[in-house]
Amino acid sequence: MVSALVSALVSPTVNGSTGSMTGSPSPLRLGVMASGSGSNFEAIAQAIAAGDLNASIEVVIYNNPGAKVVDRAARLGIPVQLLDHRCFEQREALDEAIAQSLQAYQVEWVIMAGWMRRVSQRLISAFPNRILNIHPSLLPSFPGVRAVEQALAAGVKIVGCTVHYVELVVDSGPIIMQAAVPVLPDDTAATLQARIQQQEHLIFPQAIALAAQQPTQRPTH
Repeated sequence: MVSALVSALVSPTVNGSTGSMTGSPSPLRLGVMASGSGSNFEAIAQAIAAGDLNASIEVVIYNNPGAKVVDRAARLGIPVQLLDHRCFEQREALDEAIAQSLQAYQVEWVIMAGWMRRVSQRLISAFPNRILNIHPSLLPSFPGVRAVEQALAAGVKIVGCTVHYVELVVDSGPIIMQAAVPVLPDDTAATLQARIQQQEHLIFPQAIALAAQQPTQRPTH
């Protein structure tokens, strides 16, 4: 009974390896943006290493000097670059620096894996329809910060996570994939967040492959 309660519904479902879904024999060139521990970044890296996602992570850009994602990237041998938002007077200036760095690494897709800053049109225009984000709610419900706390306060019985395209309005872009997670009677923000994060790690690599499968999405060089 307990196992049934904690299971998750993922939509759309994906059959087989996501690696075969990119529509191209060459790996997707990913650039990851992260502000914290980087668990979603590592989940994507593990999917790549397992052959479940036909991609490569070219660089990790982070904005907090103490972010633990740096340790994960170092262990995996992936380059990192610090672009501290405190060093930029305007959001557009930060995004200009981010775009230039990603372009220098010839990144095709930008993956916001726990990036805790709003982005400007400058970055969106540099990678049109090729910036993905993951959010710990079933959007459009509970956008913005503290989504899990918002859900608990509202008394909802089902929460989850969403991978979506990034647009200028926070957490508003078209949805690619979602996973629904039931709220248990004794859940706290911490326990519920942990179960949602398990689903984030599952669907993010799959959603990247689904997005890249769209015939108009992948750039040509």
